[in-house]
Amino acid sequence: MAQSRSRRTSKVKFGVFGAGRGLDLMRSLAAHPDASVVAICDARADALDRAKMRAAELGLKVALYSDFDKFLNHDFDAVVLANYANEHAPYAVRALDAGRHVLSEVLAVETLSQAVSLVEAVKRSGKVYAYAENYCYFRSVQEMKRVYKRGDLGEFQHGEGEYVHNCESIWPQIAYGDPTHWRNWMNSTFYCTHSLGPVLYMTGERPVRVVGFETPNTGAHFGQLGGASAMIVCQMSNGATAKSLHAVHLKREPHSIWYSLYGTNGMAETDRWGERFSAVNIYVEDNPSTPQAVHYIPAWPHVSEEALRADSHGGGDFFAVHYFLEKVLGRSAGQESIDVYTALDMTTPGILAYKSIMNGNAPYEVPDFRKKSVRDKYRDDHFCVDPRLAGKDVAPSSSFGVPKVPPSVYAQQRRLYKDYLKTHK
Repeated sequence: MAQSRSRRTSKVKFGVFGAGRGLDLMRSLAAHPDASVVAICDARADALDRAKMRAAELGLKVALYSDFDKFLNHDFDAVVLANYANEHAPYAVRALDAGRHVLSEVLAVETLSQAVSLVEAVKRSGKVYAYAENYCYFRSVQEMKRVYKRGDLGEFQHGEGEYVHNCESIWPQIAYGDPTHWRNWMNSTFYCTHSLGPVLYMTGERPVRVVGFETPNTGAHFGQLGGASAMIVCQMSNGATAKSLHAVHLKREPHSIWYSLYGTNGMAETDRWGERFSAVNIYVEDNPSTPQAVHYIPAWPHVSEEALRADSHGGGDFFAVHYFLEKVLGRSAGQESIDVYTALDMTTPGILAYKSIMNGNAPYEVPDFRKKSVRDKYRDDHFCVDPRLAGKDVAPSSSFGVPKVPPSVYAQQRRLYKDYLKTHK
């Protein structure tokens, strides 16, 4: 990499938990000069088979595990949590308590009670926890953050984030025809940080109050029970407003990744269609050199051949890994890593927005888990749509009523998944 800095003589050794999404992050780790992947864990045999093949292609020698406890006993410094999105927090706590640094895929927690446990595990372990919200690390988002922090746009007034990904065509590959898979039963606001997270990352503000709305379910014919889309409206810590739109079944191709910021002196936004989200448009009021918006594709924050080789999620995966490593190694760029508190500021609005939806769109305050007095209020708050966790606090997957899905739908999804595996080794 082009940055001038001292190198440690040994690499940070990683274990990767989750051999689906985890293989993308394994590729980013393999491209990084400070990282080494030494172990992979997944309960599914077919996933481990693919992991073994991908590791060999990258020249990695890795130990394979199907049991997390045995995996955690392997000799490594840090864990990438790329298991199911609703199960990150319990494994993060276990890894932190075992003395490992943690890079967690989205989402950070499933309940507010888990948020308390996660914060306190980070505090007692003294280890680095980072949130791998890769959408914060697109070149366009990093550029908009730089422009905002430089002061060009003035004080933050309003922001929007949009992640609309019609997943019906890939549902067999990501939910496997398993009716218990989180994608099939999760509520509409849960997966909110691809849209909301970059707004927080760019501005440094946090949401303090949220209201949620959802649209009815349209995905029951392929096994999905939650609403087709959800919108979260936030009041921010400086008084600004923000809107987050995310959807798994609004009809659109290609999928939408789009962000905008409005300030007292100008605005910035990404291009809206397809792969053009790498481009930014910047308007600054009363700037004689830019009477209208300036459009350009920004360079990466620093020249990085490794990022280009890894090339996963537009470079976002590489920078999530890179800034985590910078934090672990005590370097200044580690400040770009997303800590546990910001991870919760990005994640918990999704939980609270669904509470809002289930209570007539009432507003809810967003807890600041930096404060113990606040954490104490939420230790026993298990509200979610997962009956295994929620108990009496369980909510339905959709406020419009949960559709009845016949077993034949999931059987068909399983057949499609098996057909997929035959052609995608």
